[in-house]
Amino acid sequence: MPRVSGKEDRDKSLVRLGAVIRARRLSLDLSQEALADVAEIDRSHMGKIERGERNVTFLNILKIATAIQCRPSDLLREADL
Repeated sequence: MPRVSGKEDRDKSLVRLGAVIRARRLSLDLSQEALADVAEIDRSHMGKIERGERNVTFLNILKIATAIQCRPSDLLREADL
């Protein structure tokens, strides 16, 4: 059986998580740059997370959740993960 790359997001999980992060950010009227600043994540990396282009680390999920005032589990549940 061929090995599946860890970079392949067949279920679009990263896209769904990114969409949830973006929706929460917008509901707080935060710019992407402001969220990145509060979460201490590079702005361009934040954009890639929101577009589902990056396999976001657990530590960054924690930082983002803190910055948008929710629990990491809320983000994952809303993304149906």
